[in-house]
Amino acid sequence: MKLSDMPDIEFVDMDATTISENIFAMYTKITGRTLSAADPVRLFLNTIVAIVIYLLNVINDTGKQNLLRYATNANLDNIGALVNTYRITASAATTTIKITLSDVLTTNSTIPAGTRVTPGDGVFFAIDNKTIIVAGETEITASATCTVKGNSGNDYAAGLINIIVDPLPFTATMINTTKSEGGDDGEPMDNGGVGDERFRQRIHEAPEKFSTAGPEGAYVYHTKTASSLICDVSVKSYDESPEKVYIRPLLEGGVIPGTEILNAVTVALNDKKVRPLTDRVYVKAPETVSFDVAVKYYVSQENKAYLTTIQTAVEAAVAKWVMWQKAKLGRDINPSQLTAMMITAGAFRVEVMSPLYTAVEDEKVAIAANVAITYGGIADE
Repeated sequence: MKLSDMPDIEFVDMDATTISENIFAMYTKITGRTLSAADPVRLFLNTIVAIVIYLLNVINDTGKQNLLRYATNANLDNIGALVNTYRITASAATTTIKITLSDVLTTNSTIPAGTRVTPGDGVFFAIDNKTIIVAGETEITASATCTVKGNSGNDYAAGLINIIVDPLPFTATMINTTKSEGGDDGEPMDNGGVGDERFRQRIHEAPEKFSTAGPEGAYVYHTKTASSLICDVSVKSYDESPEKVYIRPLLEGGVIPGTEILNAVTVALNDKKVRPLTDRVYVKAPETVSFDVAVKYYVSQENKAYLTTIQTAVEAAVAKWVMWQKAKLGRDINPSQLTAMMITAGAFRVEVMSPLYTAVEDEKVAIAANVAITYGGIADE
């Protein structure tokens, strides 16, 4: 069951009217006095009512902090510890650097760990390990990590990280061959924010890891441990080759993972404590289903005065639907959902020329290529 589908819980009754009535009734019973509206004692009792309501709120929140659905910050960490699940810490972006010498050397050439290269905008990547180009060779590839954790080092396309910060003899060029990615803030304590929510979801999925990564849920759990950016995972195995397991992770915002994150997932899933010996794991990027959005909407005569506000809201609704559509693998392209969201935003009538309803397979993600929104005018009701 999804945590959001579980019934809400209140540990104590915090209704202000009920509490006030009970306190005033108790005072009348003890003293035998019925308070008038202007009686100063009434002001004092109202203060007591406010204090009781505050304490009941504290009691209620304290109780909720013992439940996975509501817990935040350190309380969430303690719940995670029960299933041996801990927060993913902040990570730095990684990439692969191709190092090329200016000439063929008769001796080995050493590239020290920590040698830096930059795209030229104040972001630096450092070679992870000492790298040796053997005599007679002129090039080699090495992994490199951004010197600052977080997303600042993400999304440099291949070829953009190419300025050598720490020059070395006979080193002609150092250029990234993969898009840099994987930098993220992790799962920080943020009082129910993005960090807590990512961590909460992994705790909810943690019982799947009590088996090795044979069950689908276990593969999903272990895949997500590779990066806190991973929001959804497809796990597939086919009858003709049941030992082959195909893993396709999707990043937040419907982003397709590149080489660096796919490699990180591969490493996580091939740990001898995770992968069954009989499984062969293949980590691939999700396939994309591209579609165009072409919609036309009308505003009612009654809401003509709010036209500008409605237009802004409708455009925001379309953008939200586009993001919703690509936020999960295997989510069918659903124009009915688009229509509903536009009408909720204030449109009176909606015409969806594109897309048509399209089923999307589990290992694929639907991503809008072009979005065209047309205002059709005021419609008669």
